[in-house]
Amino acid sequence: MGNFFNKLRYKMSIFMNGRYGTDSFFTFLMWAEVILILVNAFARSSIITLIEFAVIIYSLFRAFSRNTMKRRDENAKYLEIKGKITGFFKLGKDKFHDRKTHVYKKCPSCRAMLRFPKKPGDHKASCPKCGHRFDVHI
Repeated sequence: MGNFFNKLRYKMSIFMNGRYGTDSFFTFLMWAEVILILVNAFARSSIITLIEFAVIIYSLFRAFSRNTMKRRDENAKYLEIKGKITGFFKLGKDKFHDRKTHVYKKCPSCRAMLRFPKKPGDHKASCPKCGHRFDVHI
């Protein structure tokens, strides 16, 4: 029985040679598929079923694709969007956690979010991202 699985694993590795495989975007699509299946178990909608099929076909198309550069670009775009969303929520969490000790202000030049200790008065600050010097009133 073990020999059968070893042969199957070998054949699968030969088949996947030169193909893109799985990545973060593939994992996201699979989780989206699971959620769609659970929603459709209660809703029983033909539209959701069509979306399920579209997601699974697109996921498999990406995994078996030989155009690795295009799949890498898609994954990079997904990671960029995911980073913006998770960064937004992380900033909100950090602001809430630091609300008694720190205040957050944007750099007037590059719009980077900077954290300052909550000490009343006027302070001089320098942005670590762009180097712009500016005054901060807390």
